[in-house]
Amino acid sequence: MNTQSSGEAVQIANTYVEAIARKDVDTVISISADDIVCTSPRGRIVGTSTFREFHGGFARMLQKVTPLATYGDDQQAVVVYNADTHPVANAIVAELLKVRDGKIVSTEVIYDAAPFAAYAATVQPR
Repeated sequence: MNTQSSGEAVQIANTYVEAIARKDVDTVISISADDIVCTSPRGRIVGTSTFREFHGGFARMLQKVTPLATYGDDQQAVVVYNADTHPVANAIVAELLKVRDGKIVSTEVIYDAAPFAAYAATVQPR
């Protein structure tokens, strides 16, 4: 992984991506503020309970995460990683994490949702 900067947000971002790779949702939540805001192609969620659901669902799909880069400083960091998931291989994800008082207060998750939507259209409801 390429890390070009340092600071508290970069350290937290690295911990965050490592936790995602291990499917360790508890660690993701432990470094998140109670009122975390997450915006992604799936919409906007607020609070650790919905953020836990978001990452729990992602963890169930994950096969492998490969961290690619982390850049930032004390207040924010950008992480880029490759996510191999059950429905879509090689999904490149970028997240802009904002950190305050040692916790992630927001994340903007950027990825191409089209392959996931195409997969979802082929799945029969139970």
